[in-house]
Amino acid sequence: MRDNRMIKTIIRGLFGGVFCGMFFGVLFSAPANATETLLAVAANFAKPMKQLIVKFEAQSPHKVNMTIGSSGKIYAQIINGAPFDAFFSADQEKPLKLVNEGLALKRSLYTYAIGRLVIWSPDQQKRQAEAAEGVLAKIAIANPKTAPYGAAALEAFLGIGLLPEHKDQLVYGENIAQTYQFIASGVAEFGMVALSQVIDQAKASYEIVPDDIYKPIKQDMVMLNHGQANPASVDFLNFMRSEKVADMIKNFGYK
Repeated sequence: MRDNRMIKTIIRGLFGGVFCGMFFGVLFSAPANATETLLAVAANFAKPMKQLIVKFEAQSPHKVNMTIGSSGKIYAQIINGAPFDAFFSADQEKPLKLVNEGLALKRSLYTYAIGRLVIWSPDQQKRQAEAAEGVLAKIAIANPKTAPYGAAALEAFLGIGLLPEHKDQLVYGENIAQTYQFIASGVAEFGMVALSQVIDQAKASYEIVPDDIYKPIKQDMVMLNHGQANPASVDFLNFMRSEKVADMIKNFGYK
């Protein structure tokens, strides 16, 4: 029989706004009824998240859905009432702001990944030939105002001395996913994207940007108020904190 103190803790959590001992080691059992959860996920983490959801659903009765976008736009949607249960940001700033604004649970803040930047071109030989002929390349980065990977890319370009001389050559994607598409489709000859987006491609097509020329891209997740009493949300965020998932995330191209 479950200890009475644990029962009281659970009840206090349900009625006090913090869901009963979440994210701290051994958890109470979630209700058996299957539920659905809706996650808001930063674009750089879309591909890993799809695989992690498949893994989770294979061992759980719950269903996980997700919306993908730039962290800045997702943040704006949340403060305007979007019904997301949890937010997987590409930075730490926006989840913390949601906590401070009373829209998310402080105890649920967790750095689930640290991103890495790469300079990527799907056709390096063509790009090198064009450069030898003096062709000015279009360089794609995510919008630094709304996408943390864009801000890091801009910082990195400054760090290696490519700006402001080449500022007019920059092409801005709305998020890191669109930035990838700009390069893949030839709108830009190369650019900076997340290692996780190209890690399964030929290593000759990308160069890892040195970590010491941009601030670490620490990515935090947070439980939003909307999801705190949803067993699917609780179970999934606990799943994301497991050692097994941490190892998988490293294999996707994160620290």
